[in-house]
Amino acid sequence: MKRIRIATRRSELALAQSGWFARELERELRVATELVPLETSGDRIAGSLAAVGGKGLFVKEIQEALLSGHADLAVHSAKDLPAQTPAALRIAAVPRREDPRDALVAREPGMSLAALPRGARIGTGSVRRSAQLLRYRSDLTIVPLRGNVPTRLRKLESEALDAVVLACAGLARLSLEAHIRERISEAVVLPAVGQGALAIEARRGEALAEDLAALDDAATAIELAAERGFQARLGGDCAVPIAAHARLEGGRLVLTGLVITPDGSRVAAGQLSGSEQGARALGQTLAEQVLGAGGREILAVSRGTR
Repeated sequence: MKRIRIATRRSELALAQSGWFARELERELRVATELVPLETSGDRIAGSLAAVGGKGLFVKEIQEALLSGHADLAVHSAKDLPAQTPAALRIAAVPRREDPRDALVAREPGMSLAALPRGARIGTGSVRRSAQLLRYRSDLTIVPLRGNVPTRLRKLESEALDAVVLACAGLARLSLEAHIRERISEAVVLPAVGQGALAIEARRGEALAEDLAALDDAATAIELAAERGFQARLGGDCAVPIAAHARLEGGRLVLTGLVITPDGSRVAAGQLSGSEQGARALGQTLAEQVLGAGGREILAVSRGTR
């Protein structure tokens, strides 16, 4: 039986995601699988990713393993993928998306973002999250936070935080949903591009890339194409607070996107709807509108203060 080698990060969440996909692959294509865990540059850096290259550091070594033939496919968190990927690779499948929203994990039971005490200390390593949290409540104290999901949960106590903000999807995939105190409304914190989705990457032109289409969720793939179109036109990375979320509603694709200054004081946002056949173009069109509504100046400020 053919064995498919799956490149993945070493984190607990990445291994859980890749393990789930491996089982789906075995069931659908009747193949054997083998995980190839890799430590990425992003995993080795303790400080701010924004200062040294952004989220692409979480995929660089994994893509190199694909390009060199040391792996046959890769499982990524879609939000970690840069807007541009190597020409020799392609996103061959996008499985069904988990909840794309952010989650408030607070020390106090029943706590919500609105009910947190004035000056509450909230841990997050995301400039997108921190900017939108400060826009919603300028009194909050944002505490920079790195590490995998279990590490961040432990820091809730060890660093005397009132709450941490994590992705609902990551908590669900690790069976940690019980920690969620509030699923934060997208009207308050719009998700990252691709949040909650997995992107399965393979070498372009190979039969496996075509076979993976059997595991593709059409709706999620369309939504992700719109969000990545928005990201690509803005040239976004994790150093710049960009957010976007698309959803199919009655055969129409609705996309919301924004750019925001790191302190949350200025925002340019918009929403468009269109045909699902023109998903990426819809994202690019919304990006142009956001740029014209003040987004260009906000991006310049954000990039100048990295």
